[in-house]
Amino acid sequence: MKMTETAFDNRVSQILDAVENHADDWFDTLDVDVDTKRESNVLNLLFDNNVPVVINSQAPLQEIWVAAPSGGFHYGFDGTHWKDTRGGPDLHDALSDIFSEITGHPIKIDL
Repeated sequence: MKMTETAFDNRVSQILDAVENHADDWFDTLDVDVDTKRESNVLNLLFDNNVPVVINSQAPLQEIWVAAPSGGFHYGFDGTHWKDTRGGPDLHDALSDIFSEITGHPIKIDL
């Protein structure tokens, strides 16, 4: 689904906000410390075990890219969900799996 640049930027910003809010809660609920640094539509997360994850937008392609120890992933919006462009899980499920693996705690991401 092709969006205007403004609509795409708004959707990405909402997703990055949601991930940041989840990360803030993990310290209180799971005793997991995550340093977050956000510059525009790039969110860097550094977990207390020194594992990095980067989530960023690729506006020309209208995709969200995730770089994690388990690999690099690309997601496009289909009108309802952010779908992996290579047939993997949707973005919210993939982030839940990535963060659960890194922290050793079951984490569910709602976007």
